[in-house]
Amino acid sequence: MTGIEEVELSIGGMTCATCARTVEKQLASAPGVQTANVNFATRIATVRYTKSAASIESLVAAVEDAGFEVPTEPQEIADRAEARDLRRRLVFGTIFAVPVFILGMAEKLPWVQFALTIPVLAYSGWPFYRDALAAARHKSANMNTLVALGTLAAFLFSAFQVLAGKMEVYFEAAAVIIVLVLLGRLLESGARGKASEAIRRLMTLQPETARIRRKSGAEEEVPVMDVAVGNTVVVRPGERLPVDGVLLEGETEIDESMLTGESLPVAKLPGTEVFAGTVNGSGAFAFRATGVGKATALARIADLVKKAQGSKAPVARLADVVSGYFTGGVVLIALVTFGIWVCFAPVGTALVNAVAVLIVACPCAMGLATPTAIMAGTGRGAERGILVRNGQALEAAAGINVVVLDKTGTITVGKPRVTAFESTDPAALTLAAAVEHWSEHPIAKAVLDLYKEREGDRPLPVSTDFRAIPGAGAEAMVDGKRVFVGRKGTGKIEILEDGKAVGGFEIADAIKPEAKAAIARLRADGIEVRMVTGDSSAVALAVAGEVGIDPANVMASVTPQGKVDEIHRLRAAGKRVAMVGDGINDAPALAAADAGIAIGTGTGAAMEAGGIVLVRGDLGGVPESLELARQTMRIVRQNLFWAFGYNVIGIPVAAGLLYPWTGWLLSPMLASGAMAMSSVSVVLNSLRLRRG
Repeated sequence: MTGIEEVELSIGGMTCATCARTVEKQLASAPGVQTANVNFATRIATVRYTKSAASIESLVAAVEDAGFEVPTEPQEIADRAEARDLRRRLVFGTIFAVPVFILGMAEKLPWVQFALTIPVLAYSGWPFYRDALAAARHKSANMNTLVALGTLAAFLFSAFQVLAGKMEVYFEAAAVIIVLVLLGRLLESGARGKASEAIRRLMTLQPETARIRRKSGAEEEVPVMDVAVGNTVVVRPGERLPVDGVLLEGETEIDESMLTGESLPVAKLPGTEVFAGTVNGSGAFAFRATGVGKATALARIADLVKKAQGSKAPVARLADVVSGYFTGGVVLIALVTFGIWVCFAPVGTALVNAVAVLIVACPCAMGLATPTAIMAGTGRGAERGILVRNGQALEAAAGINVVVLDKTGTITVGKPRVTAFESTDPAALTLAAAVEHWSEHPIAKAVLDLYKEREGDRPLPVSTDFRAIPGAGAEAMVDGKRVFVGRKGTGKIEILEDGKAVGGFEIADAIKPEAKAAIARLRADGIEVRMVTGDSSAVALAVAGEVGIDPANVMASVTPQGKVDEIHRLRAAGKRVAMVGDGINDAPALAAADAGIAIGTGTGAAMEAGGIVLVRGDLGGVPESLELARQTMRIVRQNLFWAFGYNVIGIPVAAGLLYPWTGWLLSPMLASGAMAMSSVSVVLNSLRLRRG
């Protein structure tokens, strides 16, 4: 859509899911904004806006108007600064809170407790009160509101008691709550940082400098940002590659595991592609730079992972809705708790129970449940060469029960060769090569290889008016004749000159070595495997028999639209369908499926249409990606169950619903510890995905 731009903004000052929802609503209501998505775990707002009606400056102003900030430094630096600030406030608060706690338990020296609690609230607790006031100015409430109300209520009541000469004080509750909440946030910050390590590791793979060879032959080391497309880059043994390119001279083996997850080094010869961030083996070589800066495969992968980690899965909708009303509901429950208890117990007891309700509640756990699991899952996938575009693709892949596979380039290597050629016209091969010269299809490459083998470097005649016919072939005008190369209802590739057959090819393609095992693993997981291909029935059935696909699940001579129709038919029958393909003709089917899985060695069109991209082009990545999706969504459901269950149980218990059997659970300090640990437990559960 013209005039629409997308920007990512780091958001500072968010402490819970309610904060994220507030920022999201503020941005969504700003003039010119089409959509706004704020991810609490990553602290990133993704905003699509109309360029003529909004600007980055106006979006930043909207965030600041909501009481939050947009740091100018990178997110990683902002996170480290936040952690340092939390650590300082925690240490300071602990120094004063420990003696307050000891004196409070001994019920001694209330004036000393009063004096020691003030610095804890004034310095360590200041961010809670500041943010609570900011939220109040915007007629909203969040986690800071609950902490501020609870600690201030305990402190002010205790101060009044001291002034009145009474001993019933709860300074230890106010001081220790602040310390425990800070501890929880510091632990959560560290765990959350581990969940997003994948991006940081990817971005540190690219070296800071490159060695380029000038036209004079001299070598010069320059900053990697100064490397331009077309420069000749020299790489020595053991070095990381600074940019993408094509090998010009030398031979080597390169470790590409950081991009593809494939542990074995890949042999590189002149003419093959090499990628930034990969590690050279024992050979020295030179290559021509073809991708620099944000155009490298490494940068594109990092950007894709970043966007995926900042996205929301549909399952997060419930948590978003609940968190929107959560804080107000908790305040109401706390008031009701106070009102009921004050009728049957001293005011101090009623106040303590109300404070326990405020403190035990934790919207943070709900806000972290989904995004931290997606961060960890997509990061783990990136390390294995599985790129997930967004949370929606991950959730869709988790429920797949039918996998539809393309044949060429998916089950087979995608490098067909001509096994037989026959013609009635001596010029037939030349005509076919002139047409296929314009095509990127693997069969076109096979035809051109045969032409080169037989005719050497003899120039091809000029062809014009080229047209690719997806699923059928290609045609062009050659020497004034309309030449078609493709299938016409048979398994053979035919050459037609003005509609008349003048020759044909028999084509064969090797099956990928991992295909049979991958399909067996899918079937072992209870997933039905089907194959659709534009190839002939004889060829399709032969391949299916070799890799273990039921002949009844094979569709041959299928057009691109036929693949889409088959996907729609399966979905209409209640199946959850994943389409796996690599070619231009697979792109519509990839988009039509519940989950589109693109083979990374394929065309750009297929990779753009796929919700999941397998970088290394290994069919074994299909069952692996589906298993990763299932594991991630399993963790999401566990997190949501814990987050909702914790609050459903914790709030009534803190209110005294099970009193006197659980009277010992009514302590505000115990409530604050439980609240802090609830968020940490959700993040730690998500981190289990990083272990595979």
